[in-house]
Amino acid sequence: MQQFGWILPYAVVIAAFYFFLIRPQKKKEKATQEMRNSVKEGTEIVTIGGLYGKVISVKEDMLTMEVGADKVKLRVARWAVGRVIENGEEK
Repeated sequence: MQQFGWILPYAVVIAAFYFFLIRPQKKKEKATQEMRNSVKEGTEIVTIGGLYGKVISVKEDMLTMEVGADKVKLRVARWAVGRVIENGEEK
């Protein structure tokens, strides 16, 4: 039994890394992916580059959004969505 006594401290450190670093990061990534997948036509978004606009078309991994008063149309990748704006307030 003493031969395996050194395993316990390593197991505790690995468990701590999992619960304090890995698990929260995976949870955050899952929430971000769900937010990006929930984008549909009419949704107001902010890209990771800081562009504010309204989604007018959604395809698999591409979005078309209108930006500015001139309603310029931009195509962006779905992964470029940074935030979704709901009811005029940023989420």
